Amino acid sequence: GVCLFVAVTDLEVASFTFTQALIVLCLYLGVCSVTQFLALLKKMDVNLDTISTRVNSAMTRLEKKYNVSLALYQRFEKTGQCWGAAPDVCCLRSAGRALQMEDDLVISFHLMVCVLEFFIRRCPPNMLQPLYRKTASYTTAQSPPTRTSRRNQSKAKPCQPPPEVDVQLLETLCKENDCSLEEVHPTFLHSYFYFCHTHGVQTVHLHGWKFVNLSQQYEELYLKSRDFDGRLFLDKDETLVNAEVELMQVESTPRKNQPEEDVVLIPPQTPVRAAMNSIAQLRVDLTASGDQPSANLAVYFKNCTVDPTKEVLQRVESLSQLFFQRFGQAVGPRCVGLGKQRFTLGIRLYYRVMESMLKSSCYFHSSKLLNDSTFHTSLLACALEVVMATYGGNNGVSPETDLSFPWILDVFQLAAFDFYKVIESFIKAEPNLTKDIVKHLERCEYQIMESIAWRGDSPLFELLRQTHEDGPVEQAEPTATLNQPLQHNHTAADLYLSPVRPSNRTLTAPECPATPPSQPPAPAPNQTPRHPQSKSLSVFYKKLYRLAYMRLKMLYTRLLTSHPDLEPIMWTLYQHTLQHEYDLMRDRHLDQLMMSAMYAICKVKNVDLRFKTIVTAYKNMPNTNPETFKHVLIRDGQYDSIIVFYNLVFMQKLKTNILQYASNRPPTLSPIPQIPCSPYKFQNSPLRVPGSNNVYISPMKSPQRMSPGVMTPRTRILVSIGESFGTSDKFQKINAMVNSRDWSLKRYGCFDRNSASKPLKRLRFDMDGQDEADGSKTDGDSAMIQKLEEISKLCFFIYQNSDIKWSQFFLLILV
Repeated sequence: GVCLFVAVTDLEVASFTFTQALIVLCLYLGVCSVTQFLALLKKMDVNLDTISTRVNSAMTRLEKKYNVSLALYQRFEKTGQCWGAAPDVCCLRSAGRALQMEDDLVISFHLMVCVLEFFIRRCPPNMLQPLYRKTASYTTAQSPPTRTSRRNQSKAKPCQPPPEVDVQLLETLCKENDCSLEEVHPTFLHSYFYFCHTHGVQTVHLHGWKFVNLSQQYEELYLKSRDFDGRLFLDKDETLVNAEVELMQVESTPRKNQPEEDVVLIPPQTPVRAAMNSIAQLRVDLTASGDQPSANLAVYFKNCTVDPTKEVLQRVESLSQLFFQRFGQAVGPRCVGLGKQRFTLGIRLYYRVMESMLKSSCYFHSSKLLNDSTFHTSLLACALEVVMATYGGNNGVSPETDLSFPWILDVFQLAAFDFYKVIESFIKAEPNLTKDIVKHLERCEYQIMESIAWRGDSPLFELLRQTHEDGPVEQAEPTATLNQPLQHNHTAADLYLSPVRPSNRTLTAPECPATPPSQPPAPAPNQTPRHPQSKSLSVFYKKLYRLAYMRLKMLYTRLLTSHPDLEPIMWTLYQHTLQHEYDLMRDRHLDQLMMSAMYAICKVKNVDLRFKTIVTAYKNMPNTNPETFKHVLIRDGQYDSIIVFYNLVFMQKLKTNILQYASNRPPTLSPIPQIPCSPYKFQNSPLRVPGSNNVYISPMKSPQRMSPGVMTPRTRILVSIGESFGTSDKFQKINAMVNSRDWSLKRYGCFDRNSASKPLKRLRFDMDGQDEADGSKTDGDSAMIQKLEEISKLCFFIYQNSDIKWSQFFLLILV
């Protein structure tokens, strides 16, 4: 079955759909699901030419669309199971008609909410859940149209203005499905209403002829795409919903010893819920930010040598038009309004981060930086990339519909090398970024260093040419510094300011205040500001070398642990290529040079390692793509496999250097780079309690930023300061008890700050039956006393590291 799929996809001669193929396979195998089929297809990709680019693209598209459809069906089952098959068909049809891509999870989910609103208002009250029965204002069902009116359906009609939507019902649906009414309402007005109008389903009866017609239209769409039939979700067909991937069950928190309170069920972190939570957090974070420069930011602008305010606003306006145009082309012309929403969020984040950067940097850099067009375009692009990633921008399977990075660079015609300069400063300036978004931006930085910055028209090559031919305008990192820790003390100004040739005259710089005032500081009198030399190439190569070695180390440990002496030799050849033969990277990928260097050293050292073995191990590494070793530039637009590249390009260019490693006098080995940890720290990361094995405390998040599906433990008890424990009289009694006594901390040895501190003993909370400290066994009262001492120390540690009231702290001790 897989071989047949590969063959007909490569030849573009398929006369059957993917679902039809799975159904036939089920007759022979008993069961064959989408996930099983795709997993086998990936396993069969053992040679360089087994799976072509065309097949890989078709497989990727199919997998993305299936994952989105499965997530939508899971939510549909929970919310709309009492309305039968028709709503789901309508939802699938509307998504395919209103969108040019059906694998955008957020927009497709918003369309599904619109479909549910449509059906609830037309559904008999006795079929509705009580929640919706109260909020829905019912629409009178009309009779099916006559034959004459059916014929008139084919005639073009002018689009009427959108009707008034039942906002109360839509708001209820949004609240039940963890999404924003502000997001769904425009989708209803601009996308879903257009679909309803063009298909004449505004006032149709639920079981009328229209839905037969709608199903037929979906059939045409399904046969045209030749993928899976989404209607089979409703039948729980084994080709789409197999037993191993059933709908996620609602998990609950551990019960508290409060029988009068209901047990709160915490829903799992499904893909839809995760997306909605991320969007909600972003919108809350940007609530106080405006889409115009703030008053404080305006002061920075006015204090510049040249006020950049006008240019900033004009640039934002022109870039917004580019963004709207390209967003509409990718998602659909009826979704331009959704693009405007996302651009507005990006603008708010852009101004917010810009102000944060200026407050934390020296003012004498600001004037030139704020008049740098590349800096502003890069900063806005980074803000929009955060928004697009939050909404699930990694969608689409073709260049026309793919909104994932580097889509935003293509929209703004921004060089990846210029964009990389802002990423680290952006992350440091915005503390509210989630871990997922920070990881996404780091991954964007890796993609730039791996391949995007090495495109043929990249300004990186001009900087490298100047370095090697015109003198030291900028210097890539010397190899002697490779084994030193990577410093992260540069700013956006250091990377964006134009390169300056070294000068013998030393200029002193004014000191930056530790806490900048609300008014931007001015340079000190009688003091010449220093013009910093650009560090862009130096910092780029520092990070590039460490990324390159990290990837080489990962592949090496999978293949050659029995030859530890080869690793430094491979790294030396690899590093030499990046430093002196950088033109080999033009329109190529960093990992292509890595695999070639590994194969070359094994060849001259007589170690049996084939390219097939290398690429097999490479496929199992994170963040890899088969196209990296299947589709390598040879010359003049000609592409072939990594083996052909090695023989015709890599070996020919580096033959002399490679053969030196087989001689008695090999080249000097390059120092091994230090693999740095991520420079980004998360303020909300859990803090381990000293002396404990499995006890952590975390800062209390605001209610808007809490995600119960992620925070709630599955196997441990969670004690949350600030959680509602019942009526207020409990707190009043505790306060009265605390205020009526002289609470002397000296009664408890661990609370006496003046007493000599004793080392904390370890409590093994995570092992049943092992509550004794330090492994020593005690019995009776002495064991209880030791446990109480440890608990009191733990409580005091929490009290010192938390901003809580005494009543809440005492309640924690009681719990």
